Amino acid sequence: MRRREFITLIGGAVVATPLVAHAQQFGGTRRIGVLTSFDENDPNAKAYLSEFVKGLGELGWTDGRNVRTDVRWAGGSVDRARMYAKELVDLQPDVILAESTPQTAALQRETRTIPIVFVNVSDPVGSGFIAGLSHPGGNLTGLMPYEPSLGGKWLELLTEIAPGVNRVAAMFNPDTAPYAKSYYLPSVETAARLRKAEPIVALVHDDAEIESVMTALGHEPGGGLVTISDSFTFVHRAQIILQATRNNVPAVYWRSDFVRDGGLLSYGPDNLDIFRRSASYVDRILRGARPADLPVQQPTKFVLAVNLKAAKALGLAVPPALLASADEVIE
Repeated sequence: MRRREFITLIGGAVVATPLVAHAQQFGGTRRIGVLTSFDENDPNAKAYLSEFVKGLGELGWTDGRNVRTDVRWAGGSVDRARMYAKELVDLQPDVILAESTPQTAALQRETRTIPIVFVNVSDPVGSGFIAGLSHPGGNLTGLMPYEPSLGGKWLELLTEIAPGVNRVAAMFNPDTAPYAKSYYLPSVETAARLRKAEPIVALVHDDAEIESVMTALGHEPGGGLVTISDSFTFVHRAQIILQATRNNVPAVYWRSDFVRDGGLLSYGPDNLDIFRRSASYVDRILRGARPADLPVQQPTKFVLAVNLKAAKALGLAVPPALLASADEVIE
């Protein structure tokens, strides 16, 4: 069983200050914008951005030479995402890294010419960002994290660790995850029917609504939660985990950060790997490639994480087969 340790930032936090690169032969300082849904004080988010910086360094772009990076942290706010998108576009960078769907949508509204590399966008075709995965066709390309079938996989894992679940709420914010209903919910509902569980769509916009959903789920035995891939649920993960614990609701999450922060179970792509790989597309664009010609990449590494302490608090026994297949176990 493999145990993973937290990856910390080398030399401190990544902040919205100049960051520069190494290849003088490319003709002076290049400029990279980064727009993220994360909160700038979130250590996990900083680790992701650090992987992007590390990836750039491995490709020859090192601090102090020929690239400056301007970072904007939207903190889960759609309004801030739009404001910062305009700020970054006004800086006229050579390329912009966009993290999540709201950030990508905000940037697309501001520019159809500056190259944009997105990460953690679930449905780039359905969201109108690209024409197709193999031939994006515009100024955007990037890395998508999930297939729509992952919704069913999350519910399957939840009922494996908590077989008594008979009502399952799929939680997301429709403002930050407008794709969720058409992209993830069909597979969640199909998996729920197969397991004779009632699927519930739980739309949330703030911490109060999260609390209300979780209180209702915990009011009777058999309630469970599937968190949908959504920048809102990531930014508000502390509240979701807290309410799941208080209301004795087993929950499955889409990223291992939730499990490290006290959540029960997660399954999803290795986000550190996604950010590191995104640097290769930024590098190729800085060297002259067009986003229209760069196919959207799929995840290559997935992580199953289990929190044994959380399971014990919920009175759940982790099946041996599930434990044996876990990549990350919190004890």
